[in-house]
Amino acid sequence: MTALARKLDSLRERGGIRHVDIANLLGTRPETVSRWNQGKAYPHSGTEKELLELEYIVDQLSDFYEPSEARQFLFSRQRLLSGQSPAELIKNGKIDEVIALVARIRDGVYS
Repeated sequence: MTALARKLDSLRERGGIRHVDIANLLGTRPETVSRWNQGKAYPHSGTEKELLELEYIVDQLSDFYEPSEARQFLFSRQRLLSGQSPAELIKNGKIDEVIALVARIRDGVYS
């Protein structure tokens, strides 16, 4: 199993994120994500960075959410994001806003 395949498995196991979700979030096709998983292709550097950021977010969420809850968080509108979902922000290149929100939630949970 490649390092990239392990990352994709981690997203599925810890965040309930499927290949189709990853494809939608990163602006690619599910078939492309499947090829990454099989080691037949690799993401471009910008896409790989976004994938790693997504894994970081899911890792943080997994400390206090079950996988299905983490997935719901990502795809649900959030009051603290002015009614946008984290997934929308990630798709629009505003992943730092999502990371900041997760940090705020995490600080509230662990303070």
